[in-house]
Amino acid sequence: MRQLTAARPLQPIDVNPSQRTAVIAYVALGANLGDAAQTLRDALHSLAHAPGLRLLTASSLYRTAPIDSSGPDYINAVAEVTTTLSAPDLLTALQAIENGAGRERPYRNAPRTLDLDLLLYGSARIDSPALTVPHPRMWERAFVLMPLREIAPALVTDEMLNAVSGQAIQRV
Repeated sequence: MRQLTAARPLQPIDVNPSQRTAVIAYVALGANLGDAAQTLRDALHSLAHAPGLRLLTASSLYRTAPIDSSGPDYINAVAEVTTTLSAPDLLTALQAIENGAGRERPYRNAPRTLDLDLLLYGSARIDSPALTVPHPRMWERAFVLMPLREIAPALVTDEMLNAVSGQAIQRV
């Protein structure tokens, strides 16, 4: 009898997310390889149809130069979702969408086909080896704050935007 083994460790999944109270979460989307704008539209479609997720709204698309990285300009957006998934399971779902878009991680800040970052998960503060929420650098990035302010203005103050005013960003 042949024994099957998993190619990679399986991630724990919440066995009954339908009984979990829905949480509002914000997800940053970015890409700078291939047709980045279409990749983001496809990712939004995937978010809208993923089990345990419902896409509430998405920002416009924005173009920014890479930060701490190289390669072509990025196309960025932020999505607001409601989810019954736990934060770790939401991260797993986001990584599955990235992998479906051909995401590779050859080195830190490498150019990418798709990057999905969990910015906020309700009011939760999470600090684990696998996940930090709020995202640790979100307040330093115009490509997060501008689209986030577009869809959730109460979350981004003028002072926050002033702190990133030197970062070029353009709505596309």
